[in-house]
Amino acid sequence: MTNLPVLVLNQNYEPLNICRARRALVLLYYGKAEMLENGSGFIHSSTHTLPIPSVIRIIYMIKRPRPKRKLTRLEIFNRDKYTCQYCGKEIRQLTLDHVIPRYQNGQHTWENVVTACISCNRHKAGRTPQQAGMKLLHVPAPPKDGNSFHIPYHYLQSQIEWKKYLPQKN
Repeated sequence: MTNLPVLVLNQNYEPLNICRARRALVLLYYGKAEMLENGSGFIHSSTHTLPIPSVIRIIYMIKRPRPKRKLTRLEIFNRDKYTCQYCGKEIRQLTLDHVIPRYQNGQHTWENVVTACISCNRHKAGRTPQQAGMKLLHVPAPPKDGNSFHIPYHYLQSQIEWKKYLPQKN
């Protein structure tokens, strides 16, 4: 029960982190955070019964620098919303695909890398989408500078109460 994930929000409701329920309970107990969403059940001690939080908000503002986004697998998956950019399937097992293949002088840049399911990546093989008769759903571009915090895929599916606190990506 104390290992359940808890979404931590800044004072302005911006997502900061994901911590464990044990850490969240400590923050609540010392008055450093407030509970916004009750999680799944309660934890009992000899003198107290505490609800296990699912979302907490830090009482004071945490100032942190905005890091520049790096071109990583996880950032590309988040930019493309875990969706194959050729067939539109939203699945967990995705690969990275270079729109213009590397051997045809395609660069490893935000504008040339997309997510693809395994079957679409095999079908496209070492060709461009035009050569393979495939069409991209979205033109790849660098992500917009916004909140660089991202939620791992398995939490997006299981923690439904978090959705109203996460920024909507278009």
